[in-house]
Amino acid sequence: MKKLILTALVISVLMGCKETKDKNTIVVDYPKTKTVDTVDTYFGIAVKDPYRWLEDDRSEETEAWVKTQNKTTFGYLDNIPFREDLKERLSKLWNYQKVGAPFIEGDYTYFYKNDGLQNQYVIYRHKTGEDPSTASVFLDPNTFSEDGTVSLGNVSFSKNGKILAYSISEGGSDWRKILIMDTENREILEDTLVDVKFSGISWYKNEGFYYSSYNKPKGSELSAKTDQHKVYYHKLGTSQKNDTLIFGGIPEEKHRYIYGTVTEDDKYLILSPKISTSGNKLLIKDLTKPNSKLITVLDHTDSDTYVIDNVGSKLFLVTNLNAPNKKIVSVDASNPAPNNWVDVIPETEHVLSPSTGGGYFITEYMVDAISKVLQYDYDGKLVREIELPGVGNANGFGAKKEEQVDYYSFTNYNTPSSIYKYDLKTGESKLYWKPSIAFNSEDYESNQVFYSSKDGTKVPMIITHKKGLELNGKNPTILYGYGGFNISLNPSFSITNAVWMEQGGILAVPNLRGGGEYGKKWHIAGTKLQKQNVFDDFIAGGEYLIENNYTSSDYLAIRGGSNGGLLVGAVMTQRPDLAKVALPAVGVLDMLRYHTFTAGAGWAYDYGTANDNKEMFEYLKGYSPVHNVKEGVAYPATLVTTGDHDDRVVPAHSFKFAAELQSKQTGDNPTLIRIETDAGHGAGTPVSKTIEQYADIFGFTLYNMGFETLPNKANATLKD
Repeated sequence: MKKLILTALVISVLMGCKETKDKNTIVVDYPKTKTVDTVDTYFGIAVKDPYRWLEDDRSEETEAWVKTQNKTTFGYLDNIPFREDLKERLSKLWNYQKVGAPFIEGDYTYFYKNDGLQNQYVIYRHKTGEDPSTASVFLDPNTFSEDGTVSLGNVSFSKNGKILAYSISEGGSDWRKILIMDTENREILEDTLVDVKFSGISWYKNEGFYYSSYNKPKGSELSAKTDQHKVYYHKLGTSQKNDTLIFGGIPEEKHRYIYGTVTEDDKYLILSPKISTSGNKLLIKDLTKPNSKLITVLDHTDSDTYVIDNVGSKLFLVTNLNAPNKKIVSVDASNPAPNNWVDVIPETEHVLSPSTGGGYFITEYMVDAISKVLQYDYDGKLVREIELPGVGNANGFGAKKEEQVDYYSFTNYNTPSSIYKYDLKTGESKLYWKPSIAFNSEDYESNQVFYSSKDGTKVPMIITHKKGLELNGKNPTILYGYGGFNISLNPSFSITNAVWMEQGGILAVPNLRGGGEYGKKWHIAGTKLQKQNVFDDFIAGGEYLIENNYTSSDYLAIRGGSNGGLLVGAVMTQRPDLAKVALPAVGVLDMLRYHTFTAGAGWAYDYGTANDNKEMFEYLKGYSPVHNVKEGVAYPATLVTTGDHDDRVVPAHSFKFAAELQSKQTGDNPTLIRIETDAGHGAGTPVSKTIEQYADIFGFTLYNMGFETLPNKANATLKD
């Protein structure tokens, strides 16, 4: 953002925070946020939008508001007595070596590594066949910027491994640049490609690659609408202005997301046009025939279908068309319509998430959000079940066809991720790498429970905490949820969650409707006019924890990000009594206008829009967090978090929600907003910033639950 300038229009009085001596409570004097007379009319109903001016991320007034809000927020956080203790503990636990699975490109074996507190992971390499200890640094994103705010995105090697194309993000933005490097001498070969967004990098032979982007929008590149995605082909050695438009840009046919990928054998280009985050068309182009035309596999967006591999002209597709839990089918590319599909691995009662490796299908199934992995050949014959090291989440399979060894990671909520080396021929798994971390997993336990939501639906939830924890209703607890976009929350270890549990905290993660844990039906049950199911599932999860004495409302925090931020915003406005603390992060909070920003219109599959019809408008307005903050209500202590460069869920959502809360909150619970500068939706955030963020989030949470010292300290006390 530009240099922040205070203006009289924005702030009438700028006040900080102070700690009163009598009550040992931090008192907040909020900056006053001006209101405007903006009114929108939907189906004859007028809706006021008094903080519309905060949507202008380029205005000096908005910049000044951000500065004063941060001054107030950090004035509060600076007074939390154990905030630095949390930061120190987070830094200490974070400081262990982390290594990614190796992968072969050309003559080299590559892997990612972080020595501990490096802001970004570094790529190392060694000659394939040589000892990994001989590896040296190949690409270090920590050198991209002094503060770590320029991060590495996609990494894609040419087929012979001699050229690398990689993308970078500046300040957390979804807008990317692509650089092209000679892998031998590590020199940049040509001009940087710019204005790339929501894109893969898929090579054709060693000649060039396909990528995706939008036209640069008029107005703010961080908030203006982008809804015409396009696929381009970049030929090495040519200027980006001469890149070939392959697909997209048809005014009467808006495809908000289009991805172009080349099959491993360079035979086909696969295009997947989408008008929303769910459902896609599917087209293929035979790259072995000059001037070949695109062949349509699917001409509608009623399913999620993609090509997972091919053997010559035989295509293998993963689809949920008439198979909500997904299946693998085959078809000849010459006549690929659905009526010619043949089941290879039929649909089962569990959701399928397949990958390929060494000429096999590696099929992960979610069984109540827990991994079960099977290996099949390309005829659909079961080879074996892959024996996992425990109950949790396995992922990462994806070896090339000629390789006989695959790697996967395994983790759960109390087990740091380890890497296993899997022999595709014998089925033997060996531990390849295990982290050396100052956290004893044996001291913690994870248990899955099932509880009833409001309509009787059974919802699974995994609860993780120290062994021997007394269920006395006084344990600080974070209820974390998402519930949307067919995304599943599988068990995984997090350093931040580990620090929370070290303090005697409980982590509870329910698998809400709207997610993908039980297939397309589970997803649909949490969309559009059924979105309230997601909130009801989350509320019921909190009630379960309270009824079973894990915690109580005074010690419960609700947390979620993005669509999960919407979840927290909706639940805290519907049930302000449920939790003591609310932590909505980068949330979609203005449900009447979300579709007017960046690529937000693509979320309509899940949400619907206020312009659809009166019923949809009234439904959205009925739960939209920005529109449901009421005067005279005591809301939980709230710390809204966002980034000033978030161009996926623009920060105006959070700005307007915080302003509404500050103007209407009743009682002593603080309502603050923490706005990270040079940060986006989350991806690529430097480790240093992440540690600071979580020290603030956990410090705010525990302090507002009444703790004056960290709970794991012997003399921990509660405020009166």
